[in-house]
Amino acid sequence: MTASESLDPVPVIDKDGVRLTVEEAVATVTLTLPAKRNAQSPALWRALAEAGASLPGSVRVVVVRGEGISFSAGLDRQAFTSEGFEGEPSFPDLARLGDADLDATIAGYQSAFTWLRQNDVLSVAAVQGHAIGAGFQLALACDLRVAADDAQFAMRETSLGIVPDLAGTHPLVNLVGYARALEICVTGRFVHADEAERIGLANLTVPRAELDEAVSDLTSALLAAPREAVIETKALLRGASTRTYADQRAAERAAQARRLRDLAGLGD
Repeated sequence: MTASESLDPVPVIDKDGVRLTVEEAVATVTLTLPAKRNAQSPALWRALAEAGASLPGSVRVVVVRGEGISFSAGLDRQAFTSEGFEGEPSFPDLARLGDADLDATIAGYQSAFTWLRQNDVLSVAAVQGHAIGAGFQLALACDLRVAADDAQFAMRETSLGIVPDLAGTHPLVNLVGYARALEICVTGRFVHADEAERIGLANLTVPRAELDEAVSDLTSALLAAPREAVIETKALLRGASTRTYADQRAAERAAQARRLRDLAGLGD
């Protein structure tokens, strides 16, 4: 290797089907179980949560991707067996927990997804192949989604007698509206890439061979604006749906005051 050739970044985390690498302002979270189409498990969720907790303060954009032909085919079917995963509670075990313990357990699972929405980073899902159930919810956890033309999204939980509980229902309704979200969840049907872009699930759809390049271009564009302005803008937009018109205008004024004072060197 010559001096001009760059080395692959050393993983910050590489375990339980999750690899986190960081290159300056960009972190990449990769699901690394291609033989299982990146099926998810509680161990993988803990690794995802650890990845979020391990981000250096320099990171501004997080790209989430999956190795192989699929982004993530959802929850590993082993979860539906009576044995479940070794060392993990099975579904019957979960059902026997008290209310507080069951709530805390599911909240722990959700923490694998919720950090991708925090205001100080922008998150991008690079979706190819299947994004089913937990895989769909991982894509929904991200701020933006770039889909390859072979991408297929489906929410299969209701068809299996359970519900989507990995923090995906809120962004899904915000993106496509209540009626369409209900239809997608209850039917469990596939939403193909062209429809995903048309209804707002995907920000962009590209040929599979161009997915990496498209994500790289988007990442560069996201890094162009000053970081503090991006953080304030994301916070404004995330809160807009829960504020009244008057409250949103007040939030805009307060955010702009902070930005003007900061630019003038008068911030805290």
